[in-house]
Amino acid sequence: MSLQAGIVGLPNVGKSTLFNALTAGGAAAANYPFCTIDPNVGIVFVPDARLQQLNSVQPTQKILPAAVEIVDIAGLVRGASTGEGLGNQFLGHIRATDALLHVVRCFDDTDVVHVDGGPNPDRDIDTIDTELILADIDTAQKRVDRCRKNSKSGDKEAMFHLGVAERLLALLDGGKPARQGDWTPEERASINECQLITAKPVLYVCNVDENGLNGDNAYVTAVRKRAAVEHARVVVLCAKVEAEVSELPEEDRPSFLADLGIAEPGLAALAREAYALLGLQTYFTCGPKEIRAWTVPVGCKAPQAAGVIHSDFERGFIRAEVYGVADLVAAGSEAALKATGKLRVEGKEYVLKDGDVLHFRFNV
Repeated sequence: MSLQAGIVGLPNVGKSTLFNALTAGGAAAANYPFCTIDPNVGIVFVPDARLQQLNSVQPTQKILPAAVEIVDIAGLVRGASTGEGLGNQFLGHIRATDALLHVVRCFDDTDVVHVDGGPNPDRDIDTIDTELILADIDTAQKRVDRCRKNSKSGDKEAMFHLGVAERLLALLDGGKPARQGDWTPEERASINECQLITAKPVLYVCNVDENGLNGDNAYVTAVRKRAAVEHARVVVLCAKVEAEVSELPEEDRPSFLADLGIAEPGLAALAREAYALLGLQTYFTCGPKEIRAWTVPVGCKAPQAAGVIHSDFERGFIRAEVYGVADLVAAGSEAALKATGKLRVEGKEYVLKDGDVLHFRFNV
C-alpha cells in the first residue's frame, strides 16, 4: 500500500534540505522563498533491525524494507489560503497526502532569510495552521450547505452529517484544526469525506543546527510544549547534518555520527515516526529469494494482508502460517521452529501483529 506524508512549513525552514537528505538527493535548493514550485515525491525506507535478524537465519537474494512516500511541498506563507505565493496550488498538494510532517526552524542563522524576521516556533506554527484552517473553513462551509440541503427531507443520516459538519465548522472558526475535535469513529468517518487538511495527523520536525543536537534549545522546548497540548509527536534533527550524512559512503557514516555524539541518523527516527503516524505496521515474508517488509494498517486481518502481495492471495485465501522473528532466531531454522510448535496456523479472522512473519496458503 502506498501512503504519503507531506513536508510542510514556512519557506527557508529546511524542508528541501531535509527532503534531499531523505531521498539522498542532490544539491540543496537555493536560499529563497518559493524555490520548489512543483512537489517532489521520494521513497523513504523505514529502518528495521528485524530484517537483518531474519537474514541471520535465512540466507536470501535480496532484502526489501518497508517504505513511506514523502512529498516535498513548497513553503507556505501568510495569505496562502487566498492564493498568496501560489498558495492554492500548494494547498492542493497537501490535501492529497495522508499526514503532515511540519518542519519548524529551531536555529538562528543570519545567512538564512526568515520570512518573518527570525525564528519563533509558536508564531511560525500558527502561521501554517491558520492558512490550513482557513482553507478548511471554505471546505467545511460547503459541506454544511450541502448537508443542510440534503437534510430538509428529515433523513436521519443526512441530519447526522449536518450536525457533524456544523460542529466541525464551529471548531475551525474557533481557530482549532479538525484533528483536535473530540470525534466518535462515526463522526470521524463523516469528516473524512471532506478531505480536510487539518484532520490529518501531524509530526513536528524540529530542524536545529549542530549545537542543537546536544540538547533541547529554547525553540525545541517551545515546540515540545505545544505538541504535548496537541498530543502530537516531535522529532529533533539537523537537516544540514542529515544531508551531509546522506552523501557519505555507507561505511563512513557510523564514525561521522559518533563524532557528533549521535547513535543513528535523525532520518531513521523520522521514518519510523512517520510510519507510526500513518497508523501502519509491518509484517514479513521470508525466503531464499527475498526477505521483505510489507505495510498494512494496524488492525488488518490476514486475508487483507495477503491482498497487499497480490489480489489473488486475498481472493483465494485459505490460511496463514505465522511465527515471530525472535522465535525463528531462537530456533535457528524454520524446520526447527515447526518442531517446537511455535509456527501457528491462523484463519480469516486473524488480526495481524506488528512483526509477524507469514506464509499464505491460497487457492484460485
